[in-house]
Amino acid sequence: MLEFKFDTQLLIEGEHLSEDAIHDYITENIEGDCLLAVGDDELIKIHFHTNTPWKVLEYCASLGEIHDIVVENMERQSQGLQG
Repeated sequence: MLEFKFDTQLLIEGEHLSEDAIHDYITENIEGDCLLAVGDDELIKIHFHTNTPWKVLEYCASLGEIHDIVVENMERQSQGLQG
């Protein structure tokens, strides 16, 4: 069984975005692992494994427009089922 079952990916589009600030906030406030926050001050790609993907979405939506959202259940994928 996976410790964190939801693979959460999205893009944040906004102004004055900071990879470091976003990375630090998610690391300190949302339980999970495998965090990637990459991009520039107008577009950031997020990839994070967590059991609470709604917290990631809520936080990211507070920073700008979120889109290309994918939340996949990795336990189902490991069983050969659709995520």
